[in-house]
Amino acid sequence: MSRVGKKPIPIPDNTKILYKNRLLTVQGDKGSLTRTVHPSVDLKIEDRVINIIAVKTDDRSTPALQGLTRSLVSNMITGVSKGFERVLEIVGIGYRAEVSGKIIVFHLGYSHPINFDIPEGISVSVDKNNVLKLSGTDKEKLGHTAASIRRLRPPEPYKGKGIKYAEEHIQRKAGKTGTK
Repeated sequence: MSRVGKKPIPIPDNTKILYKNRLLTVQGDKGSLTRTVHPSVDLKIEDRVINIIAVKTDDRSTPALQGLTRSLVSNMITGVSKGFERVLEIVGIGYRAEVSGKIIVFHLGYSHPINFDIPEGISVSVDKNNVLKLSGTDKEKLGHTAASIRRLRPPEPYKGKGIKYAEEHIQRKAGKTGTK
Protein backbone atom coordinates (compact mmCIF):
# COMPACT_ATOMS: atom_id res chain seq x y z
CA MET A 1 0.00 0.00 0.00
CA SER A 2 1.46 3.31 -1.07
CA ARG A 3 1.20 5.96 1.61
CA VAL A 4 2.49 8.67 -0.70
CA GLY A 5 0.07 7.71 -3.48
CA LYS A 6 -2.97 8.03 -1.23
CA LYS A 7 -2.30 11.63 -0.22
CA PRO A 8 -4.55 14.09 -2.07
CA ILE A 9 -2.95 16.88 -4.11
CA PRO A 10 -4.48 20.35 -3.62
CA ILE A 11 -4.88 22.44 -6.77
CA PRO A 12 -3.96 26.15 -6.43
CA ASP A 13 -6.50 28.74 -7.57
CA ASN A 14 -4.44 29.97 -10.54
CA THR A 15 -3.92 26.46 -11.99
CA LYS A 16 -6.10 24.71 -14.60
CA ILE A 17 -6.13 20.92 -14.91
CA LEU A 18 -7.38 19.02 -17.96
CA TYR A 19 -7.47 15.20 -17.91
CA LYS A 20 -8.75 13.37 -20.96
CA ASN A 21 -7.77 10.04 -22.61
CA ARG A 22 -4.97 9.36 -20.08
CA LEU A 23 -3.36 12.71 -20.96
CA LEU A 24 -2.93 15.19 -18.11
CA THR A 25 -2.38 18.88 -18.95
CA VAL A 26 -1.58 21.38 -16.20
CA GLN A 27 -1.62 25.12 -16.98
CA GLY A 28 -0.50 27.86 -14.63
CA ASP A 29 1.17 31.27 -14.42
CA LYS A 30 4.61 29.96 -15.44
CA GLY A 31 3.53 27.78 -18.37
CA SER A 32 1.96 24.47 -19.31
CA LEU A 33 3.05 20.83 -18.84
CA THR A 34 1.64 17.62 -20.34
CA ARG A 35 2.17 14.00 -19.28
CA THR A 36 0.63 10.63 -20.12
CA VAL A 37 -0.73 8.71 -17.11
CA HIS A 38 0.15 5.00 -16.74
CA PRO A 39 -2.77 2.57 -17.39
CA SER A 40 -2.45 1.00 -13.90
CA VAL A 41 -3.52 4.23 -12.18
CA ASP A 42 -6.28 6.77 -12.71
CA LEU A 43 -6.89 10.34 -11.58
CA LYS A 44 -10.01 11.58 -9.81
CA ILE A 45 -10.38 15.38 -9.85
CA GLU A 46 -13.03 17.03 -7.67
CA ASP A 47 -13.29 20.10 -5.39
CA ARG A 48 -9.83 21.50 -6.33
CA VAL A 49 -8.19 18.22 -5.19
CA ILE A 50 -6.62 15.39 -7.22
CA ASN A 51 -6.66 11.81 -5.90
CA ILE A 52 -4.58 9.03 -7.48
CA ILE A 53 -6.51 5.75 -7.67
CA ALA A 54 -4.97 2.33 -8.36
CA VAL A 55 -6.93 0.54 -11.10
CA LYS A 56 -5.21 -2.88 -10.96
CA THR A 57 -4.87 -4.01 -7.35
CA ASP A 58 -3.46 -7.52 -7.95
CA ASP A 59 -0.25 -6.30 -9.60
CA ARG A 60 2.74 -5.75 -7.26
CA SER A 61 4.00 -2.68 -9.12
CA THR A 62 0.70 -0.79 -8.91
CA PRO A 63 1.32 0.78 -5.45
CA ALA A 64 4.73 1.98 -6.62
CA LEU A 65 3.18 3.45 -9.79
CA GLN A 66 0.50 5.12 -7.66
CA GLY A 67 3.16 6.87 -5.55
CA LEU A 68 5.23 7.76 -8.63
CA THR A 69 2.22 9.24 -10.41
CA ARG A 70 1.31 11.27 -7.33
CA SER A 71 4.84 12.71 -7.15
CA LEU A 72 4.92 13.50 -10.88
CA VAL A 73 1.52 15.24 -10.81
CA SER A 74 2.47 17.18 -7.67
CA ASN A 75 5.73 18.32 -9.33
CA MET A 76 3.80 19.41 -12.42
CA ILE A 77 1.44 21.54 -10.34
CA THR A 78 4.30 23.06 -8.33
CA GLY A 79 6.27 23.72 -11.52
CA VAL A 80 3.56 25.68 -13.33
CA SER A 81 2.58 27.66 -10.23
CA LYS A 82 5.92 28.38 -8.49
CA GLY A 83 8.65 26.92 -10.72
CA PHE A 84 11.84 25.11 -9.77
CA GLU A 85 15.40 26.39 -9.40
CA ARG A 86 18.79 24.69 -9.26
CA VAL A 87 22.04 26.48 -8.39
CA LEU A 88 25.46 25.28 -9.56
CA GLU A 89 28.83 26.66 -8.47
CA ILE A 90 32.02 26.62 -10.55
CA VAL A 91 35.11 26.29 -8.35
CA GLY A 92 38.66 26.75 -9.67
CA ILE A 93 41.06 29.45 -10.78
CA GLY A 94 40.15 30.60 -14.29
CA TYR A 95 36.98 28.48 -14.36
CA ARG A 96 34.01 30.54 -15.53
CA ALA A 97 30.82 30.51 -17.57
CA GLU A 98 28.97 33.04 -19.70
CA VAL A 99 25.61 32.94 -21.43
CA SER A 100 25.40 34.04 -25.05
CA GLY A 101 21.94 33.55 -26.54
CA LYS A 102 20.85 29.92 -26.19
CA ILE A 103 24.38 28.69 -25.42
CA ILE A 104 26.45 28.61 -22.22
CA VAL A 105 30.19 28.91 -22.86
CA PHE A 106 32.29 27.20 -20.18
CA HIS A 107 36.00 27.71 -19.57
CA LEU A 108 36.90 24.78 -17.32
CA GLY A 109 40.65 24.36 -17.60
CA TYR A 110 40.58 22.41 -20.85
CA SER A 111 42.47 23.58 -23.95
CA HIS A 112 39.17 24.74 -25.49
CA PRO A 113 35.93 26.34 -24.32
CA ILE A 114 32.88 24.08 -24.04
CA ASN A 115 29.59 25.16 -25.62
CA PHE A 116 26.45 23.82 -23.92
CA ASP A 117 23.05 24.24 -25.59
CA ILE A 118 20.30 25.38 -23.21
CA PRO A 119 17.21 23.14 -23.58
CA GLU A 120 13.81 24.64 -24.35
CA GLY A 121 11.94 25.63 -21.19
CA ILE A 122 15.08 26.19 -19.07
CA SER A 123 16.38 29.67 -18.30
CA VAL A 124 19.95 30.27 -17.14
CA SER A 125 21.57 33.23 -15.44
CA VAL A 126 25.24 33.56 -14.45
CA ASP A 127 26.30 35.58 -11.39
CA LYS A 128 29.95 36.57 -10.81
CA ASN A 129 31.09 34.28 -13.67
CA ASN A 130 30.95 31.22 -11.41
CA VAL A 131 27.39 30.78 -10.09
CA LEU A 132 24.79 29.33 -12.48
CA LYS A 133 21.10 29.61 -11.65
CA LEU A 134 18.90 27.26 -13.67
CA SER A 135 15.13 27.66 -13.49
CA GLY A 136 12.17 26.09 -15.23
CA THR A 137 8.76 24.49 -14.81
CA ASP A 138 9.68 20.86 -15.53
CA LYS A 139 11.59 19.41 -12.55
CA GLU A 140 12.76 16.36 -14.51
CA LYS A 141 14.23 18.40 -17.38
CA LEU A 142 15.79 20.88 -14.95
CA GLY A 143 17.51 18.11 -12.97
CA HIS A 144 18.74 16.43 -16.14
CA THR A 145 20.17 19.72 -17.44
CA ALA A 146 21.92 20.43 -14.12
CA ALA A 147 23.39 16.92 -14.08
CA SER A 148 24.60 17.30 -17.69
CA ILE A 149 26.33 20.58 -16.81
CA ARG A 150 27.91 19.07 -13.69
CA ARG A 151 29.18 16.14 -15.79
CA LEU A 152 31.30 18.55 -17.89
CA ARG A 153 33.80 18.88 -15.01
CA PRO A 154 32.81 16.98 -11.83
CA PRO A 155 34.44 18.25 -8.61
CA GLU A 156 37.68 16.50 -7.72
CA PRO A 157 38.38 15.44 -4.12
CA TYR A 158 41.75 17.14 -3.52
CA LYS A 159 41.13 20.83 -4.20
CA GLY A 160 37.40 20.68 -4.92
CA LYS A 161 37.82 22.14 -8.41
CA GLY A 162 34.96 21.61 -10.85
CA ILE A 163 31.21 22.18 -11.11
CA LYS A 164 29.14 21.29 -8.06
CA TYR A 165 25.62 21.84 -6.77
CA ALA A 166 25.38 24.73 -4.31
CA GLU A 167 24.15 22.50 -1.49
CA GLU A 168 26.64 19.70 -2.27
CA HIS A 169 29.52 19.06 0.12
CA ILE A 170 32.70 17.71 -1.43
CA GLN A 171 34.47 15.15 0.76
CA ARG A 172 38.12 16.21 0.65
CA LYS A 173 41.09 13.86 0.64
CA ALA A 174 44.45 14.62 2.19
CA GLY A 175 47.22 15.19 -0.33
CA LYS A 176 50.60 13.50 -0.32
CA THR A 177 52.77 14.18 2.70
CA GLY A 178 56.51 14.41 2.24
CA THR A 179 57.87 12.62 5.31
CA LYS A 180 61.55 11.72 5.56
